[in-house]
Amino acid sequence: MCDASNYALGAVLAQRVDKLPRVIYYASMTLDAAQANYTTMEKELLATVFALDKFRSYFLSSRVIVFTDHAALKYLLKKADSKPRLIRWMLWLQEFDLDICDRSGAQNLVVDHLNRIERAEDEDTLPIQDDFPDDHLLTISVPSPTPWFANIVNYLVASIFPPLASRAHIDKLKSDAKHYFWDDPYLWKFCSDQVIRRCLTDHEIDSVLPFCHSSASSGHLSI
Repeated sequence: MCDASNYALGAVLAQRVDKLPRVIYYASMTLDAAQANYTTMEKELLATVFALDKFRSYFLSSRVIVFTDHAALKYLLKKADSKPRLIRWMLWLQEFDLDICDRSGAQNLVVDHLNRIERAEDEDTLPIQDDFPDDHLLTISVPSPTPWFANIVNYLVASIFPPLASRAHIDKLKSDAKHYFWDDPYLWKFCSDQVIRRCLTDHEIDSVLPFCHSSASSGHLSI
């Protein structure tokens, strides 16, 4: 269903369910200065073009029935001597399986209302507020530096050596890696006291030491 007034267009997308129309979508558009000078027939056809373009994704490969209160519109598609603008619109409408039906204004109240919502010229408009009181400055997480054991992990997981590594460096890496094993996402080391310990990154060490010394569950109790 679509309709036009002197300053706006209105359209309603509906589908019949149990022989009753069920509304899916409402749409409206304000006419610009050039469109406001169109004839009544041009505005009514523009409303049809607007509706079909707006709801295009729903209409492809489907039969479309357009209800309008402008009776002459359904004969316009058969008229050969129309204005170039109307001809262009009619050619575009041929993409659809279209059937235009006349419906009186009393039966087209919804779209008639949509195209008659007008804002007063002297209506006060509120300025755009660029300040948002709920804004917060959040910390940006910076990626941690490469852990000291990255080369060991790369070798254990994928047998990858550092770029441009010397032969001596590669041999040392292989020798050191024998004391480690990788259990995603952690690297563990077999220590000389027969204890297996997890390897920590540098930034983890800074938090572990105060925790083990100062927390309530630590052995030192900050003493």
